[in-house]
Amino acid sequence: MVSQLVRLVVSCVILGIGVAMLLIASLGSDGYSTMINGLSIALDLKFWLVNLVVGILLVAMAWARGLTPGLGTITQPLVVGVVVSGLLDAFAEPDAMWARVTLLVLSFPVLAVGVAGYLAVDAGAGPTEAAALAFDPPVPFKWSYSVVQGGGALLGWLCGAAVGPGTLLVIFLLGPLVDALSARFRVLSIDGSSR
Repeated sequence: MVSQLVRLVVSCVILGIGVAMLLIASLGSDGYSTMINGLSIALDLKFWLVNLVVGILLVAMAWARGLTPGLGTITQPLVVGVVVSGLLDAFAEPDAMWARVTLLVLSFPVLAVGVAGYLAVDAGAGPTEAAALAFDPPVPFKWSYSVVQGGGALLGWLCGAAVGPGTLLVIFLLGPLVDALSARFRVLSIDGSSR
């Protein structure tokens, strides 16, 4: 149990670092964050409140489809939120475009290891991953995750949030990359994740 908790927290810290790298690059955030930002703009509500409500709804939907929430469901948003907030306070967006693009590219393996790592602990999924896993099967995670990210980005954009190349890369590449890492490394295998 202690080793699982350590793996969960370390994976969530890695995920938080990846999210912060993506945000600091300032070339478009993930689809889920874009959705939350867009809804907060359209509804004139605080980001954290929209994030909480949408997160609860997605986890409840996944639970209704048989994906049991657990310690990871709570740990993931808390640890990732603290890490992202700290890193955003500590680092500014780079001035040079090459540095921003490099940060964006490097964020993907970090994000993928973080997502696969925390899901492999099998202690429950956070909102985005829960929504994707709730439909796997029949839709494989690499595609269900892309659909969740893409749907979130579209809704956020329609509500007034900005999207960028980073958003598109998350939609099309992150799910398949998590899936590839999961298939290749046993410690990152999400095959049994809370299903």
